[in-house]
Amino acid sequence: MSSSDEKLIKDSVKERYGEIARSSANEAGGGSCCGDVIDPFDLIQPQSQSTMMGYSAEEIGSVPADAVMGLGCGNPQAIAALRPGEVVLDLGSGAGFDSFLAARPVGESGKVIGIDMTPDMIKRAQENAAKGAFENVEFRLGEIEDMPVDDDSIDVILSNCVINLSPNKTAVYKEAYRVLKPGGRLAISDMVSSGEMPPEIKDNPDLYSSCVAGALQVDELDQILNEAGFKEIKIIPKEESREFINKWTPGIPIEEYVLSATIEALK
Repeated sequence: MSSSDEKLIKDSVKERYGEIARSSANEAGGGSCCGDVIDPFDLIQPQSQSTMMGYSAEEIGSVPADAVMGLGCGNPQAIAALRPGEVVLDLGSGAGFDSFLAARPVGESGKVIGIDMTPDMIKRAQENAAKGAFENVEFRLGEIEDMPVDDDSIDVILSNCVINLSPNKTAVYKEAYRVLKPGGRLAISDMVSSGEMPPEIKDNPDLYSSCVAGALQVDELDQILNEAGFKEIKIIPKEESREFINKWTPGIPIEEYVLSATIEALK
């Protein structure tokens, strides 16, 4: 992919998520990470989407309401096994939902860092952190292909339906390996491709920013993780995710080509 193509994709993604960030999770004009804009008359949809992704009502209710935006395709918290004192990095942290959930198990002795490339998302996340008095969470503006994070400083990397949006996934996973401590781990929910996509899906920039066209097949992703240096790689596609994926883009059967997966690996 040429640098101009990469820039086009990044600009499209940034514009989409900037628009979502400027909306309210409880007002018309909100959006889902993957698929079309939320129905403005369905005010509970961000919460119901998060429930479909595997979050409990208790988790959803434990963070500021404006952090719950339905921006995901799974629940990385379910595989993270976070422990007190750990330092967690949330890639594509959005309004802060997963960062805030991670803050409690790592406790006052731990820390959560959220990275997002959209200034409006960072602003919204910082406002939510203040509302919820999350003193062990900070948000940094930056790109996941070039993380503003020190080498060997992170215990766990979380991400929820974000890395598939990057036009350079090899760079993302090399950066993830760089910033993790020895023994550090990935706990990621993301999209994978279950078959060769037709050109009308793969080459559609709107479907790229909708978490679809950029998804890799499992063997491609496994190779990238291996080449980055990761061990004990586990990529587990979730067949049941097709049920909610088919609601993302009415009229386009994307559930035939992509599904959600959990991705785990160790440095």
